[in-house]
Amino acid sequence: MLGVNTPALPASLRRTNQRTVISLLLRLGCASRADLAKAAGISQPTAGKITSELLEMGLLQELDSAQMDGVSRGRVTPPRLGRPGQLLRLDDSHPRFLAVELGVVQTSISALPVAIRLHDEWARQIPTPGSARTLLREFERAAAGLVTDAFWGVLISVPGIVDETKGKVLFSPNLHWLERVDLVRTVQQIWKLPVVLVQEIRTLALGHITAEPGEDFFLVDFGQGVGGAIVLEGQLYPHPMPLSGEVGHTPIPGNSRRCGCGAIGCLETLVSESGLLQSFAAATGGPPEWSCLVQHLEDHGLQPWLGDSLEAAAKVICGALNVLGIHRVVITGTIASLPEAVTAFLAREIRKGAMWARFGSVECTNAPRRRSAGLVAAGLDRLVFPAEENGKSVHPSNRTSPELSTLVFQP
Repeated sequence: MLGVNTPALPASLRRTNQRTVISLLLRLGCASRADLAKAAGISQPTAGKITSELLEMGLLQELDSAQMDGVSRGRVTPPRLGRPGQLLRLDDSHPRFLAVELGVVQTSISALPVAIRLHDEWARQIPTPGSARTLLREFERAAAGLVTDAFWGVLISVPGIVDETKGKVLFSPNLHWLERVDLVRTVQQIWKLPVVLVQEIRTLALGHITAEPGEDFFLVDFGQGVGGAIVLEGQLYPHPMPLSGEVGHTPIPGNSRRCGCGAIGCLETLVSESGLLQSFAAATGGPPEWSCLVQHLEDHGLQPWLGDSLEAAAKVICGALNVLGIHRVVITGTIASLPEAVTAFLAREIRKGAMWARFGSVECTNAPRRRSAGLVAAGLDRLVFPAEENGKSVHPSNRTSPELSTLVFQP
């Protein structure tokens, strides 16, 4: 599946083929069994067996070819010659995962099907509580309107440094109370389901891989904090310690602002949403409101106070590019929502310092946040098709133990 590299050993070959079919349908939208066999490089009988298993598991839907030929979720497919085969797509009728974006300011909740939406759509949004007890009350309210019998797990995007294998928030500079609670157990007081924690920037990178699979890239998200995620050869970069991509905590000379991490001068105190608003208010005397900042930039263009902060961000980003040896940057979050002159300036500054620009081109693109897509991709990877040979699937046919709902599944 997405973001995970599974070795094709004999014992895991069936699971590998299942994950390949799911990945293909994520990209293609819909396809016949023959299409899938050809794209996956497997025989048609094998493709037929795999798709039958996935249909039985509730991961796929069969579609009438006359209804679906030509267009699938907005994607145009090539004309078909001869009698078309029956088309398949990922199931979009049954919610399978309860997805939660635990943000610094706002928490969003939605029930999501396997068919991943490439643009975030959250059913419920609440102010992020200041304690586990308040969070529990909010989850209880949300649970009152949900029927979770068919759910396979709860997927939570979490800010900070997260040990995903143990389901533990180790350090959260902007939500310190998360460090003192067992978030998995708290959630399972409401929903008796497996729980997966995914660090928020890794979630965004998985969502981008889902929407736009392809080359290596470094994703940088600007929000209440600033974080980065590395994708190499189409896979989310794994690391034994959950500390990679912490670009927001790079110290910037001359910056005296104190960061939530406890240090002074971190980049995110300048280019996070709150940092930008603080600089805007200090420089212009305007109210620290995002709409006012955007309007000011539209009226007056790029300002020196913003240019200095963007130059600092560019130096940190191009330093990462030089270390990684890649030439593609994907920008998401608040910076991407500012006027084009702002993002163009940031891209130019990144190219100035990136060594790759001496030998070729450095690509800087803006993209929407696709957090829900990343969460579902993580749920499929870790719960339905766990990478380890002895990993347990949460599909109902594999629930042999009543203790399954207390497990945290490893990536």
